[in-house]
Amino acid sequence: PRARTWGGADPSSLHQGDEMLLLSWVDGADGSEFPVQNLPFGVFSHTLSGRSPRVGVAIGESVLDMQALLAEGLIDHCACAAVFAEATLNAFMAQPRAQWLAVRAALTQLLARDGADPALRESAELRRRCLVPRAEVAMHLPAAIGDYTDFYSSREHATNVGVMFRGKDNALQPNWLHLPVGYHGRASSVVVSGTPVVRPKGQLQLDKADASKGTEHAPCRLLDFELEMGFFVGGPANRLGAPLEMDEAEDRIFGFVLCNDWSARDVQKFEYVPLGPFGAKNFATSISPWVVMAEALLPFRCATSAGSQAEPVPLPYLRDPNYSSYDVQLEVAITPAGGDRATVVTTSNYRHMYWTAPQQLVHHSVTGCDMRPADLLASGTISGADASAYGSLLELCWQGTREVGPLCDGSTRKFLRDGDTVSMRGTCLHSSGYTLGFGECAGQVLAAATLPPPPPPP
Repeated sequence: PRARTWGGADPSSLHQGDEMLLLSWVDGADGSEFPVQNLPFGVFSHTLSGRSPRVGVAIGESVLDMQALLAEGLIDHCACAAVFAEATLNAFMAQPRAQWLAVRAALTQLLARDGADPALRESAELRRRCLVPRAEVAMHLPAAIGDYTDFYSSREHATNVGVMFRGKDNALQPNWLHLPVGYHGRASSVVVSGTPVVRPKGQLQLDKADASKGTEHAPCRLLDFELEMGFFVGGPANRLGAPLEMDEAEDRIFGFVLCNDWSARDVQKFEYVPLGPFGAKNFATSISPWVVMAEALLPFRCATSAGSQAEPVPLPYLRDPNYSSYDVQLEVAITPAGGDRATVVTTSNYRHMYWTAPQQLVHHSVTGCDMRPADLLASGTISGADASAYGSLLELCWQGTREVGPLCDGSTRKFLRDGDTVSMRGTCLHSSGYTLGFGECAGQVLAAATLPPPPPPP
């Protein structure tokens, strides 16, 4: 490692307004979903160069190898630089927010066309050692996820489902407007984008109208996607028995991913009373591989579709003086088996959240639950008021009464078929002209009892 000295301002001093106008010297960065204003973190491996799983940052069509930066002494001035010797993001997520921002600012200075640190842009050899073509890498889960919780926080979605099953007058349960409803999922079955999903088996009710007639053990027939976003908890864990306060919440949200909470609707129907989803949700949850830091999303902060929380006003611990969400345009597409292109079946937006990420985090800890770095919290299905913005097939087909499509082969859907690939994307469009994205969150449905292929080699 070489000693590092470079002129210019302290890397943590970059103003947000200046950042919006930055361009990058990295080929393909400007105009891509990974410009210098994004700089999402993930974990990749690269067989051609012998790189085992390690932390990387997406920039244009390349991945910046953080372990290589560390070896070359290019981030020695960052107090937490040693965390990038690890194979996951856990150690970096555990750092205080100030350290996340310092690293992000240092990377901006390295990668911006007019950045204060010219080391990479002026050395072809350093670029060869530190930048890898993104098309050649295999992506892995960004962190070893400790706990996973899924919420139910879009009022539009909760209302739609409630109307289907309880009628318009009783659409929302009495607790829904008072707290963020959620359930604990399985961290073990959270998978990275591109991992196939085997159609689950479970107990299916024999008579839809009469549960007393029992069940059969069979493959799920009503397999669905749920369009969600998730965030990773960061910072030092709160002590067990010491709830987080609202003014601490934003310092504990590291970054966001796209999330598909695959759902077996017919399995869920029989099992969910009285404790909520179990096997219907625990077989797979897909996430996008790149974690977009909360700091990158600040320019896209916007009002929620609710606008305010006035009827009723939340209890004091849940009141957020900065009550808002982010303007992330979301879409879901389906490609049938053998299909030559994906068909977008719904478009929604992360602003359609009644309960927001800070409120979800604070409520999760209200009983004294300790929230640890790399815990994953998902939003719940994100639906808008218009039918074109519904975030699940259950809503799009309105409980089997409508056809969704046609897809590229002319077929339609009510629920997913074997061979279908579901892909989700999220995009933020800034008025200055740059686009920020999350990469793809995709998975193909395999037939029940089919063993998926092994994960890519490190």
